[in-house]
Amino acid sequence: MACAVAERKVRVAELALRALLCALSALAAALVATDSQTKTFFSFQKKATFRDMKAMVVLVIVTGVAAGYSLLQALRCCAAAAAKGGGALTRRRSLAWCVFSCDQALAYAVLAALAAALQASVIAKRGQPELQWMGICSMYGAFCRQAGGGIASAVAAGVAAALLAFLSAFNLFRLYGGGDMSGGGGGAARRNGAGATW
Repeated sequence: MACAVAERKVRVAELALRALLCALSALAAALVATDSQTKTFFSFQKKATFRDMKAMVVLVIVTGVAAGYSLLQALRCCAAAAAKGGGALTRRRSLAWCVFSCDQALAYAVLAALAAALQASVIAKRGQPELQWMGICSMYGAFCRQAGGGIASAVAAGVAAALLAFLSAFNLFRLYGGGDMSGGGGGAARRNGAGATW
């Protein structure tokens, strides 16, 4: 009974994290991708957009992919919960390895894109006096504030992606250990392929 409750908590935690990652990634991509501000300097206009900084373009692409991937994985989690069938252990291990690999790659990609965007944002805010680069946020305040909101959402998405990477590792490696949470006494459950996992 305790194993079934623990299994259910793991499933709910995974689904909640995937939904959270999807929402935060979509919000980050939307905030950064729609960010623009036009200023008039003397007689000409200059428009600042996220395309002016390549790190922001990468952030939009990666968070967009993360949102789509998380949505697909959340749907898979719902389908697995509805099916309530564990399937053969070999098939469960193959699926767990695939999910683990994709979650790891996604977490690294989100964190790498986030690090690059944070560095570009610091330069945009403070400039680089050694290279005589001036900060642009004093001129494009609304642009920088919206970009800051997008980056804050991306930071939260990065934390969710890292937690999902840990959870998918747990889901994978418990299929090889003696502590199978699906009930039925560990070894017997592994021999019969019983117990649903994601």
